[in-house]
Amino acid sequence: MNKKKKTKMIRIFLALGTLISLYFVPWPILQASLTPLPKTVQEQVNKANDYGFDGIIVYVDQANSIPKFYTSGFHNTEAKIPAKSDALFKIASISKLYTAVAITKLVAKQKLSLDKSFADYFPELDGRIENINQITIRMMVQHRSGIPNYTDTKNYWVQPKETDNERLDLVLDLPANFKPDSDYEYSNTNYLLLSMLIEKVTGEPKFQYIRENILGPLNLKNTYGSVQDVDIKRVMSGYYVGYDKDLKTDDNGVMLATAEDLGIFLRALNDGSLLTKKEQQLYASIYEFEHTGLIPGYQSLAKYDRDTDTVLIQFTNTVDFEGYHWGMSEIMLRRVKKIIKSNLDK
Repeated sequence: MNKKKKTKMIRIFLALGTLISLYFVPWPILQASLTPLPKTVQEQVNKANDYGFDGIIVYVDQANSIPKFYTSGFHNTEAKIPAKSDALFKIASISKLYTAVAITKLVAKQKLSLDKSFADYFPELDGRIENINQITIRMMVQHRSGIPNYTDTKNYWVQPKETDNERLDLVLDLPANFKPDSDYEYSNTNYLLLSMLIEKVTGEPKFQYIRENILGPLNLKNTYGSVQDVDIKRVMSGYYVGYDKDLKTDDNGVMLATAEDLGIFLRALNDGSLLTKKEQQLYASIYEFEHTGLIPGYQSLAKYDRDTDTVLIQFTNTVDFEGYHWGMSEIMLRRVKKIIKSNLDK
């Protein structure tokens, strides 16, 4: 086969591959991606219901501009209460950013060592968690421990556990997923154990340490450690597709915050004002500067766009674990980002 025919065949196969992949993409996702961009962020956010969301909150903080809020849909669908920009939202795994910052500060103060094993701090777990005497704190922060993820255990979300000890019990005595530092696998168990470590080293609840050393200096008063600590009316209702219960009262052991509080935190994390220069360098070597969160009823995206120096926070309160609503949530924020950049270019 000559070079010209070979090139033509490759193009045909690529075209066929594209067509096949499009066939398996749900039409609403494809349509949402290909629809022409509206002119304003609010027009885009107003499409939330078309995307399958009961409600949405978007916070945009562009450098040298007053932050803006955009909402659509409902804070509570049953009562037809409109979405509120100052609502509290369960931020799920975004809380890992706060935990990583706390670890960074403790290491900088020489109260922890990233290169010590977790068994050095919790020897009682030797023999209960495989390789625990070889797994360093650094590996746990970076999800390179091989410790199984407790939320991946069978039917976890059907009846979630209420305490960290109950969650940890789900993975004790299980085989490791891989040898320490030989691979990467996201595991909530890493951060559950890191939270326990923070409490052991500081002698106080983790959220108290976060409040004193992270939230306080930033004057953030709308971030909380548990749904038990807030006026439940302030919490945006959460919904899981096919399940008719409002999930806002469920205590998943996660932090809550307003979009503004989370946005201020993310800005400070990225511009260096949260950490000292030494801490910033240390943090950059171990963890990331943006995150996402997902639990039943609550999807959250906390992103920083360096090209436009913009912090973007998006909360959506309708979830399924099949990936459809997550995909639509990412499309929504991606389009918001494009509109912002388009308006800047004018």
